[in-house]
Amino acid sequence: MSGVPHPSQALSAKALGARLPPLLVAAERVANTVFQGVHGRRRVGQGDSFWQFRPFVAGDAPGAIDWRQSARADRLFVRQTEWEAAQTVCVWRDGSASMQWHSKSMAISKRERSELLLLALSSLLLRGGERVRLICPGTTAVSGGRGVEALAGQLMSVPDDIALPPDVALPRHAVAVLIGDMLSPLEEIALAVERLASRRIRGQILQVLDPAEIGLPYSGRVRFEGVGEARHLLVPRVEGVRDAYAERLQAQQDGIAAICAAAGWGFATHRTDHPPETALLGLYTALAVKLR
Repeated sequence: MSGVPHPSQALSAKALGARLPPLLVAAERVANTVFQGVHGRRRVGQGDSFWQFRPFVAGDAPGAIDWRQSARADRLFVRQTEWEAAQTVCVWRDGSASMQWHSKSMAISKRERSELLLLALSSLLLRGGERVRLICPGTTAVSGGRGVEALAGQLMSVPDDIALPPDVALPRHAVAVLIGDMLSPLEEIALAVERLASRRIRGQILQVLDPAEIGLPYSGRVRFEGVGEARHLLVPRVEGVRDAYAERLQAQQDGIAAICAAAGWGFATHRTDHPPETALLGLYTALAVKLR
């Protein structure tokens, strides 16, 4: 019968619905913690509300000079106003199979931490008057106090097994935030970033990793189970490959950092055994500069 969901789809939807309220509560708790530290900070922009005077520098428009303030000193001053025009921040969470993994010492997966950070960041941005949009076909930007709930609903419907954001039309001059383990080939990451940067979209990448992926804290004979289409790997003596593994991971991170630098983007890393508030504050601070 048309319109009746398959039993497996119904179970999946029920599971997603059960996970959504706790996720929102956790995201708001993390956002509230960081909000206490950033509340009241304003940023310069195109508004009418006066913020401060600053010295005139090369490149400033002559029309920005405040002649009355400048007449009181021996130098030129520019009148700055508070930002009042909302801007769109486009967000993405890696949904690939590798994001579901976590080591025995960790209770949460990389995906869970990434979703938490995405929603907590969105909550902070929405409180600041920005618009937030999930980078996914068919989505629209949300705003206002209840926008994070709408965004969370959209997030639950994003198809799995997609590591990097799809090619969808986004507002020019928007800001993008990509969160995930970023273990895709560097060529694919570069393509995704260059595609966004070509539309004058500035951005930030946050790589989220489990601590075991960083330190490889195993010994002896270990069988690594592949995820998705990845093959299983039996390593007779893990200690013998630890240095080579560390070099490979460092090369991946260096490659991502170079890709971001070439596009004028920022890059940071986060371990799931570290507090989410630390990563959230870093993301929010980095975005404050890009949203000017």
